[in-house]
Formats: sequence, structure tokens, C-alpha cells
Amino acid sequence: MKFLKLIRYQNLVLIALMQLVLRYGFLQFQNIPLTLSDWQFGLLILATLCIAAGGYVINDIMDQETDAINKPEKVVVGKNITEEVAYNWYFGFNIAGMLLGYYLADFVNKTSFFGIFIISSALLYLYATSLKQIAILGNIIVALVLAFSVIVVGLFDVLPMMNYAGMELWANMKIILSIITDYAIFAFVINLIRELVKDAQDIEGDQIEDIRTLPVIIGIAKTTKVIFGFGILATGLLLWYINDHLMNNQLYPAVIYSLVLVVGPMIFFLIKIWNAKTKQDFALLSKVLKYVILFGVLSVVVINYNIKLNG
Repeated sequence: MKFLKLIRYQNLVLIALMQLVLRYGFLQFQNIPLTLSDWQFGLLILATLCIAAGGYVINDIMDQETDAINKPEKVVVGKNITEEVAYNWYFGFNIAGMLLGYYLADFVNKTSFFGIFIISSALLYLYATSLKQIAILGNIIVALVLAFSVIVVGLFDVLPMMNYAGMELWANMKIILSIITDYAIFAFVINLIRELVKDAQDIEGDQIEDIRTLPVIIGIAKTTKVIFGFGILATGLLLWYINDHLMNNQLYPAVIYSLVLVVGPMIFFLIKIWNAKTKQDFALLSKVLKYVILFGVLSVVVINYNIKLNG
């Protein structure tokens, strides 16, 4: 259990679930050739999880002092696991993730894709050691890594086969890639907001350690208004997407699902964030956004089923 805390197993489960949903709840029903076999797709998930887990471990190593203030009950490194052991896990996860990433990139004849794993690992290391000190930029880095876990499914499973597809199939595969990109953008935006909420939750320890997050620089009151603004923008984009892609195509069950389980929690979030002040307030709102991401990605299954019914 101590090890599971170290690697943030709940976040890793979310990443794996998103990738599984995109592959088995969406791509396999699109009548297009997929590049990876089932076991190779499992390796893609494992490679992604290894890189992400390595990022969580190095972050915990670097955040020992701030975590002791912000969330003492969740401290693992230096308390239950030595720093030396944590570093061993960090290197092990990254080596495993990169080896798997290289194998998969070589298999799909896109060796440049190996760079995705290198860049992701490097960004997570830089975030943990320095970039988190830069307001907004550190949040963007973490949000980008989650978006990567979505877009990598299309890059490895769809894009390589487009070189062998006819014009009509190529056009369909391009549309499918654009849908995956839409979901990656959605994951990025919501997770960016969530990272700002977590910064507000952790302001006490960040102030003591002089970590210059947005709440430390401008204060909690102004930060909640900035987050509210991002939330309004995200909700507006969701409503536009639902109207333009679902309502106009008469996918009404998918419309209802999205309004109730994605837009509804976002509206709750907007109401609560305006007056959020305590650590408990921000912890709740962080969980709400995690569920928004989860139900948002699961919507692709509902949309796919809805299209099948209409067809």
C-alpha cells in the first residue's frame, strides 16, 4: 500500500482506463485496421504508465518537505521508503518505459515516436526539479503529459496504418484521429484547471518552501477567479462541442449523458470554486475534475453506441 501511494495508483488507473476505452470502446468499432495487436497495445499502456509512475516518484522525492506540510498523511519517501530506494524505482520505471517505447516505435516503423517517451520523462523530471517553480508553466507540463497518454493511442494504433489505406479509408482514419485529438485537448484543459486547484490546496507548504505557484504569487482569492475563468471557458467549449457534434447529428442519448455527467459536474465546480477557501474545498473540487475527465473519456463509448443505434 505504501508503494501504491508512491506511484499515485489512482491516477495511473485513470490513464490506463482512458487508453483502454479509446481502443476497445471506440477504435475497434470503426472498421479501420489497427497497427498494434492486443498484447502490443498492453505494452503501450505499460510504457505510458511506467513514464507516468516515474514522474510521480521523482516528484515525491523532490517534494518531501512541502508534502510534510501539505499532506503529511500521504508522505512516503523519507518516511516509509528511503530516498535511495525511491530513486531506484524512478530509474527502473523510466528505463522500462523507454525500452518498451523504443520497441513499439520500431515496430510501427516510426522510430521518431520514441522521442515522445524521452520528452515526457524529461519534462516530468524538469517539472519536479525546477519548472514547478514557474507559475502556470509547471501546470501546463503536467496537463500535457496526461494529454499525451490519450494522443499516443492514435499515434501508435491508427497513424502508421494510414500509409497503406486507400483515399476513402484514409479520410475516415483522419476523422478518427481528429476525434482522439479532441479528447486529448479536453483532458489537457480539464487537467490544467485541476493542477491549478491542487496548487491552491497546497499553498501553505509552497509558501514555506518558496515555490512560486499562481496562488502563492497572487493569493487564493484571485486564483479562484482565474480558475473560474478557465472553468467558464472549458464549459463553454464543452457546450459548443455537444451542440455541434452531438446535437446536430441527433445523438440524443450521448447529449443527455454529456450534459448530466460532464457539463453538470463542471457547473457544480464553477459554483463551488467562486467561494472556495479551505484545503477541503479544493480537495473536493480536484476530485470533481478527476471525475469530469473520467466521464468525459467514457462518453466516447456512449457516442459510439449511439451512432450504432442510429445506423
